[in-house]
Amino acid sequence: MTENSRELILDALLEMERNREYSSKLIRAVLDKYHYLDTQERSFMKRVLEGTVERQIELDFYLNHFSTVPVNKMKPLIRCLMRMSVYQLLYMDAVPDSAVCNEACKLAQKRKFSNLKGFVNGVLRKIAREKEQLPLPDRETNAGQYLSVKYSMPLWLVEKWLTQYGMERTESLLEGLLQIHPVSLRFRSDLSEKKRREYVTAMEEHGVELQQSRYLPYVYTATNTDYIGELPGFAEGAFVVQDVSSALAVEAAGIGPEDFVLDACAAPGGKTMLAAEKARKVLSRDVSYEKLDYIQENLERMQLSNVDTQVYDARCVDKQYVESVDVLLLDVPCSGLGIIGKKRDIKYNVSPESLISIAQLQKEIITSSWEYVRPGGFLLYSTCTIHAAENREMVQWMLEHFPLEPVSLEGRIPELLWKEKKMIDSELYGQARLEEDAETEALNNCMIQLLPGTMEADGFFFALLRRKKG
Repeated sequence: MTENSRELILDALLEMERNREYSSKLIRAVLDKYHYLDTQERSFMKRVLEGTVERQIELDFYLNHFSTVPVNKMKPLIRCLMRMSVYQLLYMDAVPDSAVCNEACKLAQKRKFSNLKGFVNGVLRKIAREKEQLPLPDRETNAGQYLSVKYSMPLWLVEKWLTQYGMERTESLLEGLLQIHPVSLRFRSDLSEKKRREYVTAMEEHGVELQQSRYLPYVYTATNTDYIGELPGFAEGAFVVQDVSSALAVEAAGIGPEDFVLDACAAPGGKTMLAAEKARKVLSRDVSYEKLDYIQENLERMQLSNVDTQVYDARCVDKQYVESVDVLLLDVPCSGLGIIGKKRDIKYNVSPESLISIAQLQKEIITSSWEYVRPGGFLLYSTCTIHAAENREMVQWMLEHFPLEPVSLEGRIPELLWKEKKMIDSELYGQARLEEDAETEALNNCMIQLLPGTMEADGFFFALLRRKKG
């Protein structure tokens, strides 16, 4: 790769550090700006940027081990340069170690740090020599620290998941969050299987690699594609970008052709569109015009005319819809810990304090929204996180404070997924206890936590509740 592409990577990392810019947004902007570069160079930039952000805790651990200057004491430019270089040494075999070290020294000199060339070269060459046997914290005596470094996850999050899931399940989860997450395409649910296969074949002829979901036949993951808008079927509204976990939540709600659905926190709109393919009418709301403009654009492309979009703050009660909604989709703002694999710096921006704050916001939205559900109607609560206080504990709180009752997901989600869920439930809560405690079993059966590494989906959660009659 050219010195220029490495300098662009360095500048992007510096921008993230200075302005706390979310990496996914900035990386997309950088690649768009330099769209004229050849595919190989843009792919290199994307991988190094994403990998350096994703593996930052691990990279810093090794830098602190081999450097006499702690990472947090390094000059910002040198810190970013060292991180991106160590990532290349450890995870990009196609790039010669000597080239990584030499290019890092050239960049240090070019950016007026000639006096630190020796330091940069020395540390990087030490890591290059030792990279086949780099030290890790001891797995047996310090499991939390071991997992934190190996999977580059903040220690406090690792410890939280260890308490909840145990060592084996937590390690599978952490490994799953680090896997490559291809874009997910959800074909219209009303497309015939024959028509869907025609689009799939056309995409494959364009070089796209597609893998059908084990859970829903109309959802595929797609690799080897940069421009979704150029794929066969996009202009005709044959598909939308939506993870299978989000589609599963809508399926679980059991929306019928005469139902009125309110999607209270709708962006980015995947659930609104799938609901619209099933319902008589959908009201899709979110707090900004920018978010709703994106949804409206997709609705028009998908030719879905039975949706009204409105800017509305879900924390405010809209009395005109009290007891008038058949299905309320409540995909509340959350910590996003289940989609770390797609938004790599979420884990660095979340904190124990922010988790408390987000749970309070969720309670405000729930308190203002539950009354929209007609007696006998359904509330589908969902998040894209793996955090009990936002998920299981929030559902318990809802059942304690409002006239809602749990509805079993059995028969509402695919049988394969139901079996995977029951297996995890028995691990976490004990099969004997579930069978003896009807209340616990009813609670467990109304909800599911999708776990990367165990299930083929994002770390998504949803629960189905019904408003009591009378």
